[in-house]
Amino acid sequence: MPLSDPDKTSISERAGRLEARTGVEVVAAVVGRCDAYPEIPWKAFALFASLSALASVAWPAGAVPAALTMLFMGAAAALAAVFIPPFARCFAGRARREAEARQYAAAFFLDHALSRTQRRNAILVLVGVFERTVVILPDSGIRDRIAEADLQEIIARMTPQLAAGRIALALRDGLDALEAQLVASGFSGGGRDEIAQEVFEEKGA
Repeated sequence: MPLSDPDKTSISERAGRLEARTGVEVVAAVVGRCDAYPEIPWKAFALFASLSALASVAWPAGAVPAALTMLFMGAAAALAAVFIPPFARCFAGRARREAEARQYAAAFFLDHALSRTQRRNAILVLVGVFERTVVILPDSGIRDRIAEADLQEIIARMTPQLAAGRIALALRDGLDALEAQLVASGFSGGGRDEIAQEVFEEKGA
């Protein structure tokens, strides 16, 4: 998984400091893959088989060799899409990946009962590793006090580290920016810790 034990400890401690200063319950989640994307291998197969077929027209080599080459290239691309995430991402557009990450975040929020806090002051920071996407999902006690544009700025701060595969650094940068935004929005410490676990890792779909 992307986070080592020291990473988890560091992020948990960072989240704890944010909670102590702002009174907000923050949860960080790292998800390997927010959806199975069953269409990706088929898209890869179809594209590379088609390219091979076009090549066989440009450089004729006989029907049987051309058909075998087409199948081989398609199958190789499909396998690469299964085992090589950067290659697979080429066949899942940004909008699709972001939509799946948002859907996973909403389900995570419900499944882990993050809305159970008395002041409805939980906030989820979810990283989709395959998706290279961040979702910040606040509960109702926070949502009306922080603009969506402010959350997008926090996500933008995390994106460079995430794009480089530095998940822990992306989360620490995000928590720093989130704390600053919460303080600027008038949140202050106080209250009891209602969500004990601040860092989750899941394989996902």
